Amino acid sequence: VQLQASGGGLVQAGDSLRLSCRASGRTFRDYDMAWFRQAPGKEREFVAAIRYSGGTTRYADSVKGRFTISRDNAKIMVYLQMNSLKPDDTAIYYCATTPRVALSALTLLSSYDYWGQGTLVTVSS
Repeated sequence: VQLQASGGGLVQAGDSLRLSCRASGRTFRDYDMAWFRQAPGKEREFVAAIRYSGGTTRYADSVKGRFTISRDNAKIMVYLQMNSLKPDDTAIYYCATTPRVALSALTLLSSYDYWGQGTLVTVSS
């Protein structure tokens, strides 16, 4: 499985941005998907995840109500709509995927086997 993330950029606080991640492979519909981020000098952290069926999502408390994860299995794409961006959202954003895992494991970095190259989001104050 290969992942290609895009959509990052430089925005101002309060702006919106949509990240996209294209996945290869015919079994995309059987894979859970997630977004993680890593800010300078910090560890990679969970942002959002979506179940293979698209019916269940999980969010980090820091983005809940502002970010929305979605997927289009027909287009083999996963998206992260980010609204009301804050300077603290500045980070490299990575999409990740793995075959179906337990719901309790959706938010865990260690659950994901495949990672994209990351896309940089910079939010200025």
